[in-house]
Amino acid sequence: MRSLFALIFGLTLLATAPQAARAQTPEDQEPTTVEDVVVLARRSGAPMWTVTRGDSTLILVGAITGIPRDLQWRPDDLEAAAARAGQILTPQEGRASLTDVLRLVWRMRTIARMPAGQTSADYLTPDWQARLEAVMAGERNQDWRGKSLLILGFDLMQEKAGYTGARGGDDAMDVIRRAARRARIETRPVGTVRGDELIDSLIRAPQSAHVPCIEAAIAAAEQGPEAARERAGDWRASRVAEVVASPIDRALNQCWPWGDPEIAPQLHQQWAAAIETALISPGVTMGVAPLRLLAEEGGVLDGLEARGLEVVGPEWKAEAPEAAGAEVGEVDSETGN
Repeated sequence: MRSLFALIFGLTLLATAPQAARAQTPEDQEPTTVEDVVVLARRSGAPMWTVTRGDSTLILVGAITGIPRDLQWRPDDLEAAAARAGQILTPQEGRASLTDVLRLVWRMRTIARMPAGQTSADYLTPDWQARLEAVMAGERNQDWRGKSLLILGFDLMQEKAGYTGARGGDDAMDVIRRAARRARIETRPVGTVRGDELIDSLIRAPQSAHVPCIEAAIAAAEQGPEAARERAGDWRASRVAEVVASPIDRALNQCWPWGDPEIAPQLHQQWAAAIETALISPGVTMGVAPLRLLAEEGGVLDGLEARGLEVVGPEWKAEAPEAAGAEVGEVDSETGN
């Protein structure tokens, strides 16, 4: 039930989310330049991109959750860079009331368990069910058979694929939020999602809606605990396409809330609107967002590039197989092999 308790805890935090930090006054701010902020942020090792239009500069930092606690990167440099930004964009907040949280607790069984008498075999194809059985073969407790597909999916990511979620080490979102509090920089969530909408989406969704989530989670679990470590290593090395294509990120993108057909479009649209506002605001704006939101096909970075804006930072697109084949062919022709 750990995954469900994490959902409840998250909504409790959102219900009491602090207000945005006070904006710095001129006497608070240290003399700085855009170049200072960019150099510090890049030195941290977190993947980041800059976009400039007129006197507006947007720095987008790609974050992942579930970073192993022993992963070596340089969060202090990212914190120093964030402390020099004019304003900071952060992910959406859920506006959950105490009533919303109590309702979630009241409907816990509906969200966490299968309908009576049903198991995953009622929703998965025989091939996927066989793969699930293989992943869970060493489990003495067979309680997993009655869990909802969503909760079982999160359990597979955490217990089999090594994904630690919020229990991991400091990620870029944690670091930037901490820097904003300490430097008293204005932080602005890119949008809000109503708590009742979030809870309704959990309660109303049929088990069949979570099939893509559980299939992706099974694929991640098959990779074993090293899946999370490899993903974190790719993030630190700015191998962006590899992170987006990692089995854990594929699963997170298929599972609630990013896989919800009603909530996910809201999240994408709110980020697009916030970025457009930042690009008409003078000064330096730093935004921290899930890496896959920025770098997925048709995501934020693709959208900025399609508008003719120069996006400076690590490559985020996977190399096309045809291009890779063409390069090999050229080398072969030169060597005569």
